[in-house]
Amino acid sequence: MAQKTKSPFLMYKGKPLVRSGNTIYYGFMDQSHVVMLTILSTKKVNDTEIADKVRIQLIATDITLNPIEAMVKTSEKNGLFEALDLASIWLERALKKA
Repeated sequence: MAQKTKSPFLMYKGKPLVRSGNTIYYGFMDQSHVVMLTILSTKKVNDTEIADKVRIQLIATDITLNPIEAMVKTSEKNGLFEALDLASIWLERALKKA
C-alpha cells in the first residue's frame, strides 16, 4: 500500500493551490503549465467575503518565454468554484499535450 505524504498546501484534484493576496496559483511549478486565478471582486454573504469575479489564466512555465507569449488562455468566471473547475480542465489538457 502506498504511503500518503502530507502536503503543506491546500490541494484540489491532486494539485496544489497557493494563495498570495488575491492571486491563487494552481498546479506544480515544475510542470509545463500552471493556472493563475486572480480574484477581481468579492461579495459579502452573511459575514463572509467570497470571490465574485475571477480571472483565469493558463500560463506556460517556460522561463525563456516573455510573459505575453507564456499566457496560453484567459477567461473570467463568476465564483471561485466555476473558475477552479475550468482551470483544472485547461491544466489537464495542457499537461497531456506537453
